[in-house]
Amino acid sequence: MSSIVPVKEQRNFSLSFEKRLQTPPLLGLIVPVVSVILALVFSGIFLSLTGHSPIEIYRVMLEGAFGSWYGLSETVVKAIPLILTSLGVAIAFKMLLWNIGAEGQLYMGAFAASWVALTFPNLPAYIMLPAMVIAGMLAGGLWGLLPAIPKAVWGVNEVITTLMLNYVAILWVDYLVYGPWKDPNGFNFPLTAPFVDAATLPSWGTTRVHFGLVFGLVAAAILYVVLQKTRWGYEIRVIGESTKVAKYAGMNIARNILLVMFLSGSLAGLAGMAETAGITHRLQHGFSSGYGYTAIIIAWLSRLNPLAVIVVSFLFGGLLVGGYTIQSSGLPAATVSMLQGAILFFVLGGEVLTRYKIKLGK
Repeated sequence: MSSIVPVKEQRNFSLSFEKRLQTPPLLGLIVPVVSVILALVFSGIFLSLTGHSPIEIYRVMLEGAFGSWYGLSETVVKAIPLILTSLGVAIAFKMLLWNIGAEGQLYMGAFAASWVALTFPNLPAYIMLPAMVIAGMLAGGLWGLLPAIPKAVWGVNEVITTLMLNYVAILWVDYLVYGPWKDPNGFNFPLTAPFVDAATLPSWGTTRVHFGLVFGLVAAAILYVVLQKTRWGYEIRVIGESTKVAKYAGMNIARNILLVMFLSGSLAGLAGMAETAGITHRLQHGFSSGYGYTAIIIAWLSRLNPLAVIVVSFLFGGLLVGGYTIQSSGLPAATVSMLQGAILFFVLGGEVLTRYKIKLGK
């Protein structure tokens, strides 16, 4: 059943949005691509105003991210936390739970994994690493439950609560690395003592690509199967389409909110564990470059498809690596943040066209 929402009405002219009963598959593919192209054009205008050639800047970024073996490996390194956090965000968005707190859940996962590594340094690797994984996922999941409980019980909007909890988690980690967990041999830098070898994830060859990549690929495959082949996945999709229909069918909305938010936070927490155990090998201030926020863009561009998340995360990993490269051109790395913001803006705008038909009338 379609709904018509009048937006603007003049004397002999009206503009309205009519909700599509079904999105054409081709439109779902074209709109994200066109949105990214428009975002590149939009950002190119700003680059031109600063006196830089946008084509040259994009070329430098492309070569820096994909033009060498080192660039490719660094792109994969950046893609690992993006895959895991994006999967967490995607499953929450699938049920129309706006989890903006993946960044904080990532930090709490890193905190819990670091606690295991620093508290039990004598554990063998085959116990240490699984314990860090479990601790990281539990901490991230429980952090995701904090806004989920008021959402499930009282219907509290989760956008603000998840966003605010990001700051709490980041400041909590800062307190630890500036205070009680600060490495006395760290030359006053805000970081903990390095982990023992048993608490570090193995990496491939001379690159920094670590075992967290396997976590991301396996998680994406499992999540795809859960969403497409299981009854729980079916319930998540139905609730995401219509809460009223789900209630009519006897589905437990509150229970699913709690489960989905716990799973969403767990995946982000696993990203935090992988980042500390695979890259920094210690907990330190600002170890994440906003992976939890970038995950929101990736989830939308992937259209909440777990397998597509892998591809889009890889491209965004290249965007981050390319962003570091363009600093040699005199541009700040924050230019990448502007580009990401533009992509999100145009993707969300494009979503309107996939969900609604624009109708002109009198």
